[in-house]
Amino acid sequence: MEPAVIGARLASSVVGPLIRKLFQAEGPGAGLVDKPVRVAHLVSFRGEKRTLSDKDLYKIAEELVKRAAHSTGVEELLPSFEKQAVIHAVTDSLRSLGTLEMDDVQAVRLGHLALSQHLRAQNRTATLGLSHDAVTLHAGVLDTACLHILNFFTQRSTFVPRTLLEQSRGIEELTRKIDSLITRSPSPADGPFEERYAHYIATKHGKLSIFGLDLSGAPESWRLDVAYLRLNAAADGLGGTPSLVPADHVLAGRNRVLLRGLAGSGKTTLIQWLAVSTAKRSLDEQLLYLYGLVPIVLPLRTLTRSGAPLPTPDKFLSAVDCQIAGGQPHGWIDRVLQAGRGLILIDGIDEIPEDDRNDARRWLRELLSAYPDNRWLVTSRPSAVRERWLTDDDFAELDLAPMKRDDIAEFIQRWHKAAGISDQYANELLRAVRARQDLSQLATNPLMCGLICALHQDRRGYLPEGRKEIYDAALSMLLFRRDRERGVYKSGPIHVSEAEHIQLIQKLAYWMIRNGRSEMTRTDAVELLRQVLPAMPKVAEQGTPEAVYRHLLVRSGLLREPSADSMDFVHRTFQDYLGAKAAVEELDFDFLIANAHLDQWEDVIRMAVAHARPTERTRLLTGLIRREDTSRRGRDRLHLLAAACLEHATELAPAVRAEVQERAAALIPPRSPDQARALTAVGPFVLGLLPGPRELPPRPTAPDPLATETQWAEAAAAEAAYCAVADEAYFTVLTATPFPTDAAIELLAQYRDHPDLRVRNELARAWGGYETDLYGQEVVAHLAEEGLYFPVSNLRELRALRSYGGRSHIKITGEFTVDEFVATCPGERLTHLWVEADMGATWDWLGLFPKLCELTIETLHPSIDLSTLERVRSLLTLRVPEEATLIGRSLLPESTRVVREPLEKGLAGMAATTGAAVPSHRGPRD
Repeated sequence: MEPAVIGARLASSVVGPLIRKLFQAEGPGAGLVDKPVRVAHLVSFRGEKRTLSDKDLYKIAEELVKRAAHSTGVEELLPSFEKQAVIHAVTDSLRSLGTLEMDDVQAVRLGHLALSQHLRAQNRTATLGLSHDAVTLHAGVLDTACLHILNFFTQRSTFVPRTLLEQSRGIEELTRKIDSLITRSPSPADGPFEERYAHYIATKHGKLSIFGLDLSGAPESWRLDVAYLRLNAAADGLGGTPSLVPADHVLAGRNRVLLRGLAGSGKTTLIQWLAVSTAKRSLDEQLLYLYGLVPIVLPLRTLTRSGAPLPTPDKFLSAVDCQIAGGQPHGWIDRVLQAGRGLILIDGIDEIPEDDRNDARRWLRELLSAYPDNRWLVTSRPSAVRERWLTDDDFAELDLAPMKRDDIAEFIQRWHKAAGISDQYANELLRAVRARQDLSQLATNPLMCGLICALHQDRRGYLPEGRKEIYDAALSMLLFRRDRERGVYKSGPIHVSEAEHIQLIQKLAYWMIRNGRSEMTRTDAVELLRQVLPAMPKVAEQGTPEAVYRHLLVRSGLLREPSADSMDFVHRTFQDYLGAKAAVEELDFDFLIANAHLDQWEDVIRMAVAHARPTERTRLLTGLIRREDTSRRGRDRLHLLAAACLEHATELAPAVRAEVQERAAALIPPRSPDQARALTAVGPFVLGLLPGPRELPPRPTAPDPLATETQWAEAAAAEAAYCAVADEAYFTVLTATPFPTDAAIELLAQYRDHPDLRVRNELARAWGGYETDLYGQEVVAHLAEEGLYFPVSNLRELRALRSYGGRSHIKITGEFTVDEFVATCPGERLTHLWVEADMGATWDWLGLFPKLCELTIETLHPSIDLSTLERVRSLLTLRVPEEATLIGRSLLPESTRVVREPLEKGLAGMAATTGAAVPSHRGPRD
């Protein structure tokens, strides 16, 4: 038992009133005293005005000890004499408050744990000879009491709040945390099972398979804490500005999150990381809010594989084949969820049939209604659920960002190090990925990056071109070269060729796709092979369907058994690729076309075009663009999908290619916010469809008021033409910026010289989502400064701006210290500063920027002290939030004009002064 556990069981509502009795009540006029008071003079159990007797002091200690012993289950473990000894020890320790020479200010600075240790040290013999549990109980009770004693000091009117503001906040925060942890510790009856369950979770999910490592002789899986690569997720920041947060911190400050990510982007690995970290309690400081939670991993593909209804909480563990499910105490999971101690990790909304997703949402909503106070993370592919799918249930929606340039480099280096391969191969591959656009577009998620590493090593530095060719090479490597390298090619009773392997496995893949599954039962898999094998006599004569199934499972490297009675692919990508091949060979084009509007079929369609022969491609693509039995939005999506398929159509009738391109041209470039959103939802492949900027026509000046009606009409037409081209550029940039890849940088760099403020503003805002130096050099360094605030979210960006010569307009969007900003920002250039992040309460440091003439303050502080701006004599305009309370306004220089307005209005005004069009929306990510 730890002292923290005891503290967690003593709520503020219990401890606070008892602690207040230890001190004298404040009398009239007490608030006029502004000096610290010695603690010994505050207690109520000594001196002439004593109100608390020794007996009363003992009763307070007795109440604290009894409540702590009962709530932690220690009561039955400690003999009565030890409990009495602990009560006497706590009484003596509290009595030592009356001998403290320090004042209340010094006590708060000391901290509650140090104060507790100090009081215990006054009577070290009180716990001599007692058991470990008794000593721990004494320490825990006193730690909690001292926390509330310091909280009491900070709330007294005689305390000096201005000098100890941060300490006061810290004490109050600790108090809130203690209260929030009250239910984080299991009851004594559940404790042993939870320890066993935590060990099970850490073992089951504590290893990560890294694609291709087994081909090098390295282990097939690695410890998760060694192999895990921290990626980012895109979230809306202040004012709707997109910002990146570490993906494993998406629940920081959020109780419910829907996390979208493409196939292979690391969603399931993130689920593993959160589950294992929580089970092991190996939490960094940003994940401490997960301390004491119980991770429950629910892969939807597993829950729905048998077609049974989604389980109730009491069936969670058995539904996911938890080997220790039978040992859980009766009602355990209900107690966990009722107490708000659950970390519910629901993986793969996209891996269940579309018709079942509304049932899944109803199931989730019922769980939320019954157990609202837990943490919830749901993952899905972006196209599987519409925007704001769970917003009504208070879910924040974030997108797992593609690997950036630095992430790819780190992954490649770590992969080769784990495989024991020389740095030469890693460096060669890194150069190839950066030089070849097809590789850089593929290597944006851990799965594909690992696949490329494995192929590069297996082929001694040679890599095929194109997605299909890379998949073909990977299958060959897995199905044939893998066994040959291991020396097991001719071992065993069953010998299946590479082509036969593919034929059998693709049957399994297509069955799963047709049935909307990502898993199938072992029974279904064996039965399907039983139906297929008569057409393959060479394989059938070698063994039973069960034996062939076992051979495919062990030898292919593509299949795995997540449980004793289920089978799936090592990754959905291979299932889609082989399923598409089966569909083409069976001439199932009408079925493909009929299902193309479903998100689960997107990659299948693209790969089917790659597998198909020219006439078959014609049939498939024309079927996509001529479907009329769907909504307008559905038709738009099919037209975009057909356009994306063209990269795989190596041979295609020119007329068909032209028709596909013509349909896509109606949507690309985007001409409205809705079209931009739709294109972004399609995924990164849309980058290859987006064009560079068109040349802007001259912007007309307003005609003379006495101009003719024809002249006014001509001017209006010219203005409309100018705005249409400018809008296209803006919406195209909005579509591309959510994808922080080299391919996106290549496209966005074409817009860096665009004069429209909206375009330049969006290019600048996107900087934080990309590799700082690369994006900065290719895009930010070239943006025209007129009217544009350059955002800086970290020191690296600020240093980059300095290397570009500084900027006159800067917007602080990340946390800086004043010293960091002053030392790094070129003072001779800065004329306009927009402060969005917390830079402290004083502003006199702005006097170090002699040319500063306009300041915009957008912070979360309810009041702003303007008196510290007295030294900033150059300041002409100060923009502040309409709701903020202003202090010391009269001390501002007379030349300073104060503008109070909502930020959106202020932004519109600043844009208008440049003559640029003003966006009426925030773009597709808001």
